[in-house]
Amino acid sequence: MSVNPDAPTQITSFDWVPDFARGFVRDLRPRWACEEMGRDYCEKLISATQRPADHYLDQPWGQVPVLRDGEIQLFESGAILLHLAEQDERLLPSDPQERATVLSWLFAAYNSVEPMLFELGNVDIFSAGEEWAKLRRPGLIEFIRGRLSRLADALGDNPYLAGEFSVADIAMATVLREAVEAGLIAEQPRLAAYLERCTARPAFGRALAAQLASFSDEPVAA
Repeated sequence: MSVNPDAPTQITSFDWVPDFARGFVRDLRPRWACEEMGRDYCEKLISATQRPADHYLDQPWGQVPVLRDGEIQLFESGAILLHLAEQDERLLPSDPQERATVLSWLFAAYNSVEPMLFELGNVDIFSAGEEWAKLRRPGLIEFIRGRLSRLADALGDNPYLAGEFSVADIAMATVLREAVEAGLIAEQPRLAAYLERCTARPAFGRALAAQLASFSDEPVAA
């Protein structure tokens, strides 16, 4: 595993989250990228229930991850993935068109797919039982199905979004995992196979294990 307390690359993560969120917190994304790159990183664990006041100076909404990479600090998992991928051609090729294709899919994961799945999480988890959520869910599910169908068509028989595995697949696979429980991925055999292919990568397994190992059984006081 690449977690090394002496590493100059630091990923800020939560020290506890509810069971439903374990394995899905967005620090999984830079962890996965670091594992693909063979880069050691250290963890800065903070409380999710009593977030330190100074953390809001690093991340305005108190979210994770935040990355410190030597002299560079940035937040938002997409920006972090791009920063890391620019340092490794295995994640972001130098060929202009190949790079453009990867970047297109990276932004597509965050702009064209994730927002609807984020809303589904709100409907199914955070607002479950509320009348507006019950009314919203059928239309939202149909809209997501349309997005996933178009994604499956675009993927076709390619193993990964841009041909070879790239940072775009880290983004898209972690987004698609959020649709598994609702049964929406199983409806799309190409996407199911794609997601299985991505998450079968050893680097993903190491990243997931590292995130899960960072959580305590109960919330830790700040």
